[in-house]
Amino acid sequence: MDRISRQNSASDYLFSAIEPFHRQMLDVGDGHEIYVEQCGNPLGLPVVVLHGGPGGGCSPMMRRFFDPAIYRVILFDQRGCGRSRPNASVEANTTWHLVEDIEKIREHLGISRWIVFGGSWGATLALVYAETHPAAVAHLVLRGVFLATQRELDWFYGGGAARFYPEVWHSFEELIPEDERGDMIAAYNKRLFSGDRAVETRYAQSWAAWENALASVTSNGRSMTPPADYARAFSRLENHYFLNKVFLSEDGYILQNIEKIKHIGVSIVQGRQDMVCPPEAAQALAARHPKCDLTMVPVAGHAMSEPEITRALIQITDRLTFQKAELHL
Repeated sequence: MDRISRQNSASDYLFSAIEPFHRQMLDVGDGHEIYVEQCGNPLGLPVVVLHGGPGGGCSPMMRRFFDPAIYRVILFDQRGCGRSRPNASVEANTTWHLVEDIEKIREHLGISRWIVFGGSWGATLALVYAETHPAAVAHLVLRGVFLATQRELDWFYGGGAARFYPEVWHSFEELIPEDERGDMIAAYNKRLFSGDRAVETRYAQSWAAWENALASVTSNGRSMTPPADYARAFSRLENHYFLNKVFLSEDGYILQNIEKIKHIGVSIVQGRQDMVCPPEAAQALAARHPKCDLTMVPVAGHAMSEPEITRALIQITDRLTFQKAELHL
């Protein structure tokens, strides 16, 4: 396997950088066009990569978790973010729109079944997609599981994670008047959708910085100020989804519908010290799913770029290359 060797970094394990063999803008309706790219082997094992956020966009690094000689890797930017247009738009932008966008991509590309690979919000979307279109999914590879429950939102925006990073939380919280701090998601929503671009950008950078600061065990609460355009799309979309409880009909929706995907194999990689998506969600999913394999990485947080998270994910994608017949691909 052609890997770049650089000690103590994710690149020790990643496949070499590649460029897409095909790019396009796909009209999915409602005034949205989404960016879609394909990399690797055009005749290979199909895998679709679901990025995090909501609103994070895909990156070139995400191509490198798969052997390009074996996999046909499909990446896309979800509605409103990355290279998709219109940017930062929340109109006609819900979980259910994204689920149907994934299905439109699959049908457009003529793929009957594929592996679905996603982390954080991407894991949420992968699970909801699989429960909605189980016949299209051969296997799920998930990282940093987020089940989109109120308990998880309360942890990250209601003071749970703040107990471990009080100084970072203070920076996030101090922009909001004291009488509004009981609901930080709603308080930020007012500013992120104020109609004043400068105000929206200021609060967007603060929203994104809070999450980024907690993503890695090595960050110790440090975070670079995110670029304005990226932060505005990321923060508006993520806040919009969280304000609306991710548009699921009931709290605990994913586990309540787990029977629909119990025949599908699931591989999970979870950082033991994940402050963004704590391990209890991954454990709850694994306990309810008979074909689930959970790898708990002891010294790792949330980011897919953490070396041991990267290594564990690539071990899974390598293993799946030997299971083509079992996956019916």
